[in-house]
Amino acid sequence: MLNFTSVALGRSEVDFLAVPVCEDAEIHADKELAALVAEARGLEEFKAEAKQQLMLYNLLDGRVLRCLFLGLGPRKKINAETLRAFAGRAVKVAMTAKREAMTIAAPLAQALDLPPERLLQAVAEGACLGNHTFTRYKEKPKHAPLQSISMLVPATMAKQFAVLPGRVEAICRAVCQAREWVSTPGNDKLPEQLGRAFSTAASRAGLQVRTLDQTQLKRHKFGAMLAVAAGSAHPPCLVEISYTPAKAADAQTIVLVGKGVTFDTGGIDIKPATGMEAMKGDMAGAAAVVGAMLAVAKLKPKQRVIGITPIVENMPSGTATRPGDIVTSYAGKTVEIGNTDAEGRLILIDAMAYAIKKHKPDVLVDLATLTGACVVGLGEKIAGVFSRDDALRQAIAAAGEAVHERCWPMPLPDDYKELLKSDIADISNMSSSRYGGAITAALFLSEFTNETRWAHIDIAGPAHAKKASDYCGPGGTGFGVRLLCELLTRRQP
Repeated sequence: MLNFTSVALGRSEVDFLAVPVCEDAEIHADKELAALVAEARGLEEFKAEAKQQLMLYNLLDGRVLRCLFLGLGPRKKINAETLRAFAGRAVKVAMTAKREAMTIAAPLAQALDLPPERLLQAVAEGACLGNHTFTRYKEKPKHAPLQSISMLVPATMAKQFAVLPGRVEAICRAVCQAREWVSTPGNDKLPEQLGRAFSTAASRAGLQVRTLDQTQLKRHKFGAMLAVAAGSAHPPCLVEISYTPAKAADAQTIVLVGKGVTFDTGGIDIKPATGMEAMKGDMAGAAAVVGAMLAVAKLKPKQRVIGITPIVENMPSGTATRPGDIVTSYAGKTVEIGNTDAEGRLILIDAMAYAIKKHKPDVLVDLATLTGACVVGLGEKIAGVFSRDDALRQAIAAAGEAVHERCWPMPLPDDYKELLKSDIADISNMSSSRYGGAITAALFLSEFTNETRWAHIDIAGPAHAKKASDYCGPGGTGFGVRLLCELLTRRQP
């Protein structure tokens, strides 16, 4: 549980206190905090360099039992992400020390030239996100999450931003739930299992849920999605989650679509064995969308928000779709299957066409671990964002920058559409060139968006982390949840 506190350190006992220290500036106005920092600076080995840490015990006449000092580095390099990282590291130290609670001293916003709300939000996010470990399959987990995290702030700020802890906690819980879904192995999140998990979580959050099973998908002619699922013994489903604001009459409709391939072998065009185990995370787009919807239930934005997740397993078998097959999509266009491993775009086009026909959204955004080409181009920490709508693309990039879920604008050149031509169908799902795969995948999606304002976010890189970072463990990162929440918060009807 996250909360603000304004206790006087000189008169209250604190079990575990974390204090950020700037290398070349004072960033705390509180007299007791300043005294603690002065004591740490008095030790020759502590310079407050970036990520340097020092633990001291029984300070302020024993009222602070444990005090962790964490260096932030020079003031000119400190930003919101520096503070997220600080808080995440502090929580991990407390978890390692097997504490149940801790207090984090927030630095003075004016000293760092950051807006107070942005500073407090960054510290709170880092703390909440760092307080998560995926232990479902561990008989004896090494560390347990803290039961309580308090942020030490001036009383005036605690009153001014009283709603912030609850808001941040709601978003971060949704991020951590998305991480859990992504990290869960494929044998425990078959399409019917994941669909049920999504539906249950959304229903408990008070959201409206509708699930289309395989029979309904056939009736509504989700031909491209069914083609991907054809090789699996486990039937596909589509989960539709809706949030309607109190004043719905004039509200914009925002649709979020997330790719939900619970395990991707590549189908008949099977992937190499090396690294295939990571394909349990090919539903990270769906996890991000449902996570965002769980947060939306708490945040209650002014827009009508609908999350749609097509869920399938892509397997090779005697019933699997073959390379060269032609399928008819929900939109009515025929698609030649140039490669069965280009499956994500097939389930997305049916879900997007369904969303456009049924909901007529003002804005449609899809998230997908779509292409390795995007990872080659942007690395493992930055997503690619594609849209012909400059304002929408810029809004997504700005939202990503604000929460450090970075999205780099990518091109959609019309002449590249030539690479998707088919001699016998309306379009091919595979480019005729080995280059520019992230671009041609986005162009393929764009053929099914009509005139709708649409953006595609390729999260193949940042959806999964091989190693732990300051506020995220190895495995699913939950990338996209905070990005979508920030985007929805910024957009006005």
